[in-house]
Amino acid sequence: MYFKQITTPGLGCFSYIIGCPAAREMVVIDPKRDIQDYLDISQQEGMKIIHAIDTHVHADHISGTHELKSQTGCDIMVYESSPVNYPFTPLKEGDAFKIGNAGLEVLSTPGHTPDALSLLVTDFSRGDEPWIILTGDVLFVGDIGRPDLVGDAKLDEQIANLYNSLYVKLAQYPDHLEVFPAHGAGSLCGRGMSSKPSSTLGFERRHNKMLGFNSYESFHFAMNKEFPARPKSFTHIISTNASGAPLLERCPVDLAMAPEQFEERMLAGAVVLDVRDTASYGGYHIPGSLNIGFSDALANWIGMVVEPQADLLLVIDSQADYDRMRTELHRIGYDNILGYLKGGISAWVYSGRPVNRLSIDSAQEIQTNMEQGETLSLIDVRTPVETESGILPGATLIPLDKILAGDFSLSEDGHHILYCASGYRSNIAASYLQQKGYWDVRAMAGGFLAWTRAGYPTSQQ
Repeated sequence: MYFKQITTPGLGCFSYIIGCPAAREMVVIDPKRDIQDYLDISQQEGMKIIHAIDTHVHADHISGTHELKSQTGCDIMVYESSPVNYPFTPLKEGDAFKIGNAGLEVLSTPGHTPDALSLLVTDFSRGDEPWIILTGDVLFVGDIGRPDLVGDAKLDEQIANLYNSLYVKLAQYPDHLEVFPAHGAGSLCGRGMSSKPSSTLGFERRHNKMLGFNSYESFHFAMNKEFPARPKSFTHIISTNASGAPLLERCPVDLAMAPEQFEERMLAGAVVLDVRDTASYGGYHIPGSLNIGFSDALANWIGMVVEPQADLLLVIDSQADYDRMRTELHRIGYDNILGYLKGGISAWVYSGRPVNRLSIDSAQEIQTNMEQGETLSLIDVRTPVETESGILPGATLIPLDKILAGDFSLSEDGHHILYCASGYRSNIAASYLQQKGYWDVRAMAGGFLAWTRAGYPTSQQ
């Protein structure tokens, strides 16, 4: 049996290939939208892709099943009651099929979504019992799937489904069964996933706190607590996956734009994304642009800040950055990429067009101001959990998701210094506030990490 886990950086997504080189066939489970990895393996290993399976209708990334079908002719398989609007081969509880020495059996495991499935995987060259379970989004390493994405009206039903899937259905299987989920650390489909890419049922039963409740009532109470913020992109991604994602070849043609073309599109309402690092953006940037720099969490933060249907213009440093950015955006359903600024920010500056700056204060400067008795408006944009370890003296907690939702009160004329853990999120927040008319906002270089490493005092929230 051939088995391979493929990681999508940034989104914390895992997809899988299961096949049999002797039978020259393979299946792809939960594929990402950019499918070249699967095509390369198919060619290298001499295995034809015959099925593409989604364990559920994904909320955080666009499925690659339609891209695979377009390129290989494979059939698309999802659970029989899945709310999708395209032809598919239905799967139901107990369905089993073989690909040479590899066997797959379908389990219905709703909870993250009402129509989710898991797959038991058997390597018949080694034995007749399952070796692996692909749990989709119902069970992660160190966490379980969030049940709230279908809305408040169905939350109680989903919590009950999740409990049954985890505490009844999966309880029938042995401790040694290996667990391979659809997500790992960095995903917003759970609350506290481990960075480890796999586990066993036995280890999760002993160490995953979400599997340790002694009653449904206590489980239900825990699952009604606050979940991670829902990005703007999730509703769009769910709708796109339910309808069948458009093929990438149908997406708008990307263009290298001269400053005058770029400005014309910007004035017509396109969103300008500047993906340079915080210091470069702070030096000078196009007025009204948003700074979401390249990082492992890039896609998640774009999903928080930018409407999925928005027309996008990119400010990047190189063609390689543009190619990477385009891939990241396509993965989460942002297809309206109009182009990028040819020559980067330098071309804009040399054209004589206006620029803005985002001042960045160091921890040392802020501490000096405090010692001199200056009153500072310090805004901590981290999550409440992060601030349990302390905040800057006198700081006000306004998490980034609250800022993006407009759920805060700040003087537009005030001088505000924003900080996060390392400086990444504070630049997002500061650029967003600049765009909204807060003209005197600053970011703190290095964030709380720089502050504590400098040995400066903290206080409790």
